[in-house]
Amino acid sequence: QVQLVESGGGLVQAGGSLRLSCAASGSISGSIFRLSAMGWYRQAPGKQRELVAVIGSDGSTNYADSVKGRFTIPRDNAKNAVYLQMNSLKPEDTAVYYCNIKPPRWGTDYWGQGTQVTVSS
Repeated sequence: QVQLVESGGGLVQAGGSLRLSCAASGSISGSIFRLSAMGWYRQAPGKQRELVAVIGSDGSTNYADSVKGRFTIPRDNAKNAVYLQMNSLKPEDTAVYYCNIKPPRWGTDYWGQGTQVTVSS
């Protein structure tokens, strides 16, 4: 089993910043983590879960159009961690944010428990 623990959510005013953290532990070695794609997703009330940002093992990134230029997704392989730096936050960014890991050739992926981000106008 792989555990993902997220932290860093909270309440912030529009225009502010937050940094989410996600640390992986359990049956995943550092070498496997380095080869894994990591992602952040979010789910707002009454809406489907959507991709926010992903980072591949090679450091390549992909962002939802709605967050491009405002969010970044750095990873720290030495800490088995991935982050989501969120700047210029908007009320429409309010959601529960989930961390995801896809180890290569495992045929499955894993989710964190989610962390609430609320942006007030």
